[in-house]
Amino acid sequence: MAKLKITLVRSLIGRPEAQRKVVRALGLGKTNSVVEKTDSPVIRGMINKVAHLVKVEEA
Repeated sequence: MAKLKITLVRSLIGRPEAQRKVVRALGLGKTNSVVEKTDSPVIRGMINKVAHLVKVEEA
């Protein structure tokens, strides 16, 4: 399966709690932190919820 490289590019300061929880569930912590996840509908849905905060690349 394809891998996705997800980078947190915007701060979580002032963001709603729901968005903070999604970012934490993706495994991202501080700004510019990076995780690799297997591409799946669940991960894509999480990315769509916080698309304005993250950058996604094919790995």
